[in-house]
Parts: sequence; structure tokens; C-alpha cells
Amino acid sequence: METGKGASKKQAKRNAAEKFLAKFSNISPENHISLTNVVGHSLGCTWHSLRNSPGEKINQLKRSLLSIPNTDYIQLLSEIAKEQGFNITYLDIEELSANGQYQCLAELSTSPITVCHGSGISCGNAQSDAAHNALQYLKIIAERK
Repeated sequence: METGKGASKKQAKRNAAEKFLAKFSNISPENHISLTNVVGHSLGCTWHSLRNSPGEKINQLKRSLLSIPNTDYIQLLSEIAKEQGFNITYLDIEELSANGQYQCLAELSTSPITVCHGSGISCGNAQSDAAHNALQYLKIIAERK
């Protein structure tokens, strides 16, 4: 989270956004973890294809509560990504959150691209939280008619 100062609220927001973008441009490639390889670029997985998919994993997600203890959300998201044909990239944010937790973004190469935030007491926990949030998002999208 960034703060900005300015003569107006708009200018302060702009300054904060510029600081935030500057941090992302300085993130090194070794902080990126890709779970799948990109073979070719196409429209890939869309909201429409998620809603109408006959895939076993996405249909299990629709029925899942997503609140079962000790669930490996990273693995579950990886399996759905493989089935539905999209990629996941985890981006660990170097700065701790306001309450001292690690932060992570999970980017899904769906169309449109989806980014979900996660936080936790370790980088691994933050990645798992981001995957959990991405699964909740996918579940909502897949269930919509």
C-alpha cells in the first residue's frame, strides 16, 4: 500500500499510484513463479467458456465450499488452470502489508486477465491465500448464468 501527497486529493492519489507502479517495475524476475508453460497466445479461457465448461475440475469447484481445512489451494488452482487452458503467475510483493504480513498477487491469463491478492505470515501462505481468492473468484464467475 502506498500513500501520496499533493495539493489536491486527485494529485495525492496520482502520486501514490506512481509509487506503486514504480515498485512493480523494480520487481526482479526471480520473484515470479509460473505454474504452467505458455505454448501459444490466444483468447484462452473466457468467462463464457468457464460457465459452459464440461470440465470435471471446474464443476467440482462449483460444488465446493472452499473452506475445507488443509486444502492445497495452489494445487487445486493449478489443476483447474491446466483443465481450462490458462496460466497462473504468482508475484511476491517485497513490501509487507500494513499489518506486517507478506503479500502476493496471483495473475490468471484468463480473458480478461484476472489478478487476485493474498497475504499471510509467509510468502507461501500469501501465495496460498492468493490462490484461494482466485478460486473464489472463478467459482463466482463459473456459477453465473
